[in-house]
Amino acid sequence: FSLLFGGELLKFKDYSQESSLNFKNNTYLMSEKLDGIRGIWNGKTLNTRNNYPINPPKVWLKNFPPFSLDGELWLDYQSFEKISSIVRNSNSSLKEWQNITYNVFDAPNICQDCTLLERLDKLQKYLDKNPSPSIKIIPQFQIQSKQHLQSYFQEILNQNGEGIIIRKNDTPYGDSSNTYKYKPYMDSECEVIGYTQGKGKFEGMLGAIICQAKIQGVQKTFKIGSGFSTKERQSPPPLHSIITYKYNGLTKNNLPRFPTFLHIRYKEFQ
Repeated sequence: FSLLFGGELLKFKDYSQESSLNFKNNTYLMSEKLDGIRGIWNGKTLNTRNNYPINPPKVWLKNFPPFSLDGELWLDYQSFEKISSIVRNSNSSLKEWQNITYNVFDAPNICQDCTLLERLDKLQKYLDKNPSPSIKIIPQFQIQSKQHLQSYFQEILNQNGEGIIIRKNDTPYGDSSNTYKYKPYMDSECEVIGYTQGKGKFEGMLGAIICQAKIQGVQKTFKIGSGFSTKERQSPPPLHSIITYKYNGLTKNNLPRFPTFLHIRYKEFQ
């Protein structure tokens, strides 16, 4: 995607209340973080963030623009598994896709030297002339203070939202130095590379999964033994699938502290 966007794919760091970000000049924006499937529209095709093709029905792509978009394919709150199964099945029907929306948070190459709000405004003008029922623009709000940020964050959590995104308005798309995700917990992804057997009440089932991930640039291997339902212990995430887990910071050895399974992100390594 570097040729399309003029930079790397946008990434998000964790934000904490102890952060020293200065919101006094209203240069930071906040928006809701949707827990869906990241989708990159390159002007012709829709792909995952790792450049695997997504194949929605052609009618669903009506009036998608000739320029790039970055956003989240989303269905509803607490519906990640459902949308994941639809999006990753190349034979999913229009009926299955019709309630999915593409929620855009950036239009990377729509104009040169534009702010985020200017890029999204140009996208809105395109959509005004070329309506697409599948595309929504995620609203962006200028942050007035930490209290304003915290109030919006709590509002999102109260409606079962995942959290919020914080971005500096005048930062170019490919620069991830001023982009943050703010959630009630830290989370990340890892690849399942093995299992341990359960003991006691979990005998004959999964005890823990053995996961592998790059943490601060170093490949690490660790176990995740909590967060699984009985059904998931009987039929654990497949080998080489990518799972999402939450954790409480890192140990002195840069391993996740108290990692807990959340859900399967991808059925296979992508």
